[in-house]
Amino acid sequence: MKEMLRRNIERTTGNSPSADECALLADSMFVRSFDRKAMLAEEGRVCTHVYFITRGAAYSGIVNSEGEKFAVQFALEGYWITDQYSFFSGRPGLYTVETLEPTEVLMMNRDTFDRVCAASHTLEHFFRVLITNAFVALQYRLAKTNAEDAEHRYLEFARLHPDFVQRIPQYLIASYLGIKPQSLSRIRKNLAAK
Repeated sequence: MKEMLRRNIERTTGNSPSADECALLADSMFVRSFDRKAMLAEEGRVCTHVYFITRGAAYSGIVNSEGEKFAVQFALEGYWITDQYSFFSGRPGLYTVETLEPTEVLMMNRDTFDRVCAASHTLEHFFRVLITNAFVALQYRLAKTNAEDAEHRYLEFARLHPDFVQRIPQYLIASYLGIKPQSLSRIRKNLAAK
């Protein structure tokens, strides 16, 4: 798992962390396994942990008053996921984080997160880049949702995240892209016919 974390830091920052920094991060987290459909965070409850997926898949999202799910983030192996709003503010969560497959995570609470960041400039920089990247990706997705047609959004999503297309349920991908599941089915059918 230390190797997986090291590669994640390297890929995110472009710099190799030291063995001590990798050990600090790995030793500050603990492993936990969850069944499919387990709630890692729930809307209305304070989200107390950040999760690094080592095996499996999860998503974060909201459910509207009619029970429709709207995905805002997906995570497979090597991805981080949490309700950032709740984790960093200490306020009740806006999102639910749910596993889509049997999932194993490394998890860390907020106090430990703060201690790790204070102890290592490299790790503090790493988490700052992760959070910045998440914010930039959200802004990009919102702009594209309002400016491009559904087929183009799906094609770009599939190009950027082919692993998500294979493992994330289509109704969640549709909600992430801001379209109805029926529209996504029609788009996929039309693309297959081309």
